[in-house]
Amino acid sequence: MRKIFELLRQKYELGCSYRSIARSLNISISTIAEYIARAKAAGISWPLPEGMTEEDLYSKLFLPVNHAVEKRTRPDWEWVHKELRRKGVTLLLLWREYRAIHSDGIGYTRFCVEYAAFTKSISPVMRQIHKAGEKCFVDYAGMTVPWIDINTGVIHEAQIFVGALGASQFVFVEATHTQQLPDWIQSHVRMFEAFGGVTNIVVPDNLKSGVKRAHRYDPDINQNYQYLGEHYGFAIVPARAAEPKDKAKVENAVLWVERQILAPFRNQTFTSLSGINSEIKKRLTVIHQQLFQKMKVSRQELYETIDKPALKPLPTEPYQYAEWKKATINIDYHFVFSEHYYSVPHAYIHKSVEIRGTAKTVECFYKGQRIALHPRSFKRYGYSTLSEHMPKAHRAYAEWTPERIQRWATKIGPNTAMFITSMIASRPFPQQAYRACLGVLRLGKKYEESRLEKACAKGLAVGATRYQQIESMLKNKLEEVALSLKSNPLPIHENVRGPSYYQ
Repeated sequence: MRKIFELLRQKYELGCSYRSIARSLNISISTIAEYIARAKAAGISWPLPEGMTEEDLYSKLFLPVNHAVEKRTRPDWEWVHKELRRKGVTLLLLWREYRAIHSDGIGYTRFCVEYAAFTKSISPVMRQIHKAGEKCFVDYAGMTVPWIDINTGVIHEAQIFVGALGASQFVFVEATHTQQLPDWIQSHVRMFEAFGGVTNIVVPDNLKSGVKRAHRYDPDINQNYQYLGEHYGFAIVPARAAEPKDKAKVENAVLWVERQILAPFRNQTFTSLSGINSEIKKRLTVIHQQLFQKMKVSRQELYETIDKPALKPLPTEPYQYAEWKKATINIDYHFVFSEHYYSVPHAYIHKSVEIRGTAKTVECFYKGQRIALHPRSFKRYGYSTLSEHMPKAHRAYAEWTPERIQRWATKIGPNTAMFITSMIASRPFPQQAYRACLGVLRLGKKYEESRLEKACAKGLAVGATRYQQIESMLKNKLEEVALSLKSNPLPIHENVRGPSYYQ
């Protein structure tokens, strides 16, 4: 307004040109011409009437415009905000439904503008619209809950896992021993069981248990966590590093969990995780029934009407935590997992494979394809071998056991049975003697069982334990030759020490 007053003064009192006035007041010539025209139309001359203020001058130049008061019925913005969380619902659809009831209602553009203003009144930051059953946000709270092991007296810090559904803000909270991968995985399993279904997307923070390497565009997901997602059918979309708004739902959930659940625990003493989780469950039930401050609805109601019907069903079997390791198949076509040996098809000798072990099974993968599956065994240094994994030359011996070999030897004769026993006992592992034992027993078919019995008796007498020794006797017919147990005495001379030397 001050510029209008100065413009008139320079024009009528000083007689300045439009161009000089424009340079002086830093306004355009067209604006000057418009103000002069408005002054003439309003009958304003120079000097101004005594007592005219700048506000009076402005009101004469720019007459107020009378706007008709709108009496159109406005939508229920809280209802609009709630309906937008349903799958497939858009602002355009809601506007059309609104206009079907109120034909003289506001237009679509005004509808969008006023809804945006409503969302800003709820929060100073524009809220993201999360569809029903679409996303679940997970994180750990910054606060921990101490508990005392009454057996050792050691004080532990329980970690608090928090998961929040995007549409209803329904929350799962659980205390765990650590934030390590096994606890992280099992918390997800129990969370989906509590929700009664699975979302399409899970948005974790970039902690190591879920994301091995954070990246803005291509994060590297932990393999075990990825298999959890495949088992339950959800996609893992980590929040961007240093972008808390990507997981605002769980950030807010963590905040009120700390304030309404964990903070009241500060004067309580716990002696187990189960005790902490029992108290969390009680408080969480109460919180879910509370109404939002700016919406006349509770989290429980939103969950029951919006999120729960849209969740995907749980798989028939819950996910089992698995340990992963890399290995190279040994020449005996076995790999080692937790100090136990498991077989694979012999064609994969020297191949690099991945091993997945759960509490019940052990699987072996080669280039993403499973090549072996075994029941989990906790017998240290034991063997789990499938006959179909063996080469044909090995299968004949895999079916034999010391008891079966011994029964065959006993049918031939006692000396043969005793010789087989000594052969097996002479090896570090019974399996190492199977081939030689079967070779000895088959000599009975080639050379007659009676001859084999005599050869084994002679072999026991001389301390033989090898197949070649018995075969040589039978081949050269030495089993009939009597053993000479007498030996010529050594001559007495100065190099013979005698038995007294060792006393």
